[in-house]
Amino acid sequence: MDEARLSAHERRVLAEIEEDLNADGRLARRMAGRRTPLRPPRPGRPGRTGTAAAVLGAATLTLLVLAVTTSAPALIWGFAALWVATLLLLLRLTVRWTRRHAAAARHGDRHD
Repeated sequence: MDEARLSAHERRVLAEIEEDLNADGRLARRMAGRRTPLRPPRPGRPGRTGTAAAVLGAATLTLLVLAVTTSAPALIWGFAALWVATLLLLLRLTVRWTRRHAAAARHGDRHD
């Protein structure tokens, strides 16, 4: 095939455009086909968010049992506050999990 030759001016303009695009690191990584992982997995160690969710879940369950058995308003309100915090933390974990799986599916990293 015949190759089209660029003039010196066209090569200079093309080099300037390439330089401007490479200055944006995020775009350069995406164009190179690399992706930055959200957070590398740590085998055998749950993340801080997962640990916090487990601790809040246990505390919420404990307060629920105490609130039901004693009917104390302070325990009921404490349970309600911890329940909301636990749900928000679980929502955050769910969103993070969904984003990771969606990114893996987009990049063909899933082996299901």
